[in-house]
Amino acid sequence: MKRFLFVLSLFAVLFIAPVAIIAQELSGEERAQLERQLADLEREMKKTQATIDSLSAEGASLQRDIAILDGEIKKAKLQVRTTETEIKALSAGITIHSRTLGTLSEKMTREQESLAQILRQTDAIDDISIVEAVLSTGDLSDVFGDLDTFTSIKQAMRVSFEELRDTRIATEREKIGLEGRRTDQEILRSALILDQKKVQAKEAEKRSLLAQTKGQESQYRQLKTSQEQTAAQIRAKLFPLRDTSGIQFGDAVKYAQSASRVTGVRPALILAILSQESDLGKNVGQCLITSLETGDGKGKNTGTPFPGTMKVPRDTVPFARLMAAAGRDWRATPISCPLPGGYGGAMGPTQFIPSTWEMYEGRIKSTLGVGAADPWNPLHAITATGLYLSDGGAAGGSYIAEHTAAAKYYAGGNWATSGQGYATSVMGKAAAFQKDIDFLSAN
Repeated sequence: MKRFLFVLSLFAVLFIAPVAIIAQELSGEERAQLERQLADLEREMKKTQATIDSLSAEGASLQRDIAILDGEIKKAKLQVRTTETEIKALSAGITIHSRTLGTLSEKMTREQESLAQILRQTDAIDDISIVEAVLSTGDLSDVFGDLDTFTSIKQAMRVSFEELRDTRIATEREKIGLEGRRTDQEILRSALILDQKKVQAKEAEKRSLLAQTKGQESQYRQLKTSQEQTAAQIRAKLFPLRDTSGIQFGDAVKYAQSASRVTGVRPALILAILSQESDLGKNVGQCLITSLETGDGKGKNTGTPFPGTMKVPRDTVPFARLMAAAGRDWRATPISCPLPGGYGGAMGPTQFIPSTWEMYEGRIKSTLGVGAADPWNPLHAITATGLYLSDGGAAGGSYIAEHTAAAKYYAGGNWATSGQGYATSVMGKAAAFQKDIDFLSAN
């Protein structure tokens, strides 16, 4: 009986056991609307200029430009179909994983039933002593024959335990694979929405071109002049707004392009992280540390106490060292305030916590050729973000790779669950920044 209780115990052990500051001149929605207007105009201006050049040099007609647009629309639609096909393939994979998971679960149930039967037989043999066995049979050879049977049962029990363990491991792997495919499917659905919007934009551009020009070069030139005037008005209102505080937009683009050359990460994605974390450096934290021993802090403007603002000693020790190396007073340097149920202490425009910054400190110094890596230096911070995103797989350039890297930037190991909303927001910002970068590159 003791052996039975031990087996049951073994069986149980094995198998049961940051808010962005918005400038006062425009609301966030007004600013977003201006950015969309400017992006649309920039795209139209490029197409119009290409048409003027073509008409001047080759005498091309409006039909030729419409043919080009038709090709772009076809390409965008093919991208939509490609993404839809990828989603279908993932769905098929999810179905296969679900079936495999069901089969493994059924196998585990059968093996548990077999093990239970073996345990019952073991218990029955344990309850009979050797003396009782001899008295009941009268033959020692029968008794030892039963003992051989008991040895066989124990061997079968060991095999059953191993099969249960292997089945459980396989089931967990299938479950992880299934969850990963479902996450990829949701990311692809977000990409599909963007692809569909591209098709709609191209078709709208085609309709606008047909309605406004009718193939005449003079009308194209009038349209280009009107577009330039409107774009200039928007830039005068939009870009100075961006440059009122924080990092100058032109500098941010330059730093992101520099980080991209080193890491392979798209500049627009780096800028999107910068915007998401601190609105291009306008909000780098509203708290100050008051004690390195306890990690307590206070509101920068209000003086409100915030116990446990920074984790001790994980972040307080590197924070003190970094401040000394950068020549900063840690008592007067803003950091992020703690969130409910967690710590704050994030530094600079890209909001690295000290312990994470410490991991990248050597690479930043080596990449930039500097003696100290300063989280509040825009070039250093943006370079660190590029390195982090590259480590997260963003250098691959695909929508899923960039989305996943952005999710990891926010949630670390919990990216598949806690980082999805953040990543989707970042990808939207990256699309808008890409339009700005393309416009600056063309002008």
